Amino acid sequence: MAAWPLIRLIPRSTHFRFVRWAPVAAVISVLLILGSGVSFFTQGLNLGIDFKGGVALEARTPATAPIDLDKLRAVAKGTGAHDVQVQGFGAPNSAMVRFLPTEGGNATLEANRIKAEIVSKFPGMTMPAPTVIGAKVSGELLLGGFKALGIALLLMLGYIWFRFQWQFGVGAVVAVFHDIILTLGILSVMQIEFSMTSVAALLTVIGYSMNEKVITFDRLKENLRKYKSTPLREIIDLSENERLSRTIITGSTALLALGGTMIFGGPVLFPLVFTMVFGIIIGTYSSIYIALPIILVWGLKRGDEEAKPVKLGAASRP
Repeated sequence: MAAWPLIRLIPRSTHFRFVRWAPVAAVISVLLILGSGVSFFTQGLNLGIDFKGGVALEARTPATAPIDLDKLRAVAKGTGAHDVQVQGFGAPNSAMVRFLPTEGGNATLEANRIKAEIVSKFPGMTMPAPTVIGAKVSGELLLGGFKALGIALLLMLGYIWFRFQWQFGVGAVVAVFHDIILTLGILSVMQIEFSMTSVAALLTVIGYSMNEKVITFDRLKENLRKYKSTPLREIIDLSENERLSRTIITGSTALLALGGTMIFGGPVLFPLVFTMVFGIIIGTYSSIYIALPIILVWGLKRGDEEAKPVKLGAASRP
């Protein structure tokens, strides 16, 4: 199999001093977290219909007549409905139309009016009775979504704690919370809609971030056994230089795939893909500048007092 031609642009050996920039990265992270907190308290998250409540209408056409989603979206918005969302629902001849009812109005009457206007523009289309999502149900969905995030986080962190030393667990805990806070922060700052798909994206971000931590810790653990008397900061630099090419290849491949979807996927997919793209970037950053520096601060007892330097130029692509 022919090698990817651009792989020649990735150096076989690097000798970056990652630890040297850890204090600067820590200041940047603290400022970003503070900014996220300010955004949470001033404008909050832009909750979607899933979490605010609303009306859902399922549209169906004959199997031989797929629904034109762009036309359906334009017609639905033309009815005067607020915060209209239109997306495919299963088969090509099925779609879901969601909107927020007018405050203080009768949601059922408004849904029937909008339903009638849409059906009149699409011959053969049928719509079952509308589904009204109340505030109580939407609140339960929001709580359930964050519970799912919490359970996933606890399970992954428990694995890290079990497999590595407790210092690694602390580093992973802080780094993943850092990733979640900053991801929610940018969604709040940019007022990107936060819905159940955003929860799914956050779960993916947690999984990717945790995977990066495991790979980082595995390489560090291997070098800790290999260089038993070398200063910890030098082993951290060596380990990150050894896995740098792997990080570049996997990260850039994921970003290229998601980047195309983010640009051409339309407004329905944008919140999901944007969250994943930002999560991949911040997850890679936190593996190097949050998880590892915390391990360095806490230190590891290795039973050696002598320190033998290691040449970073010896690091090679795995």
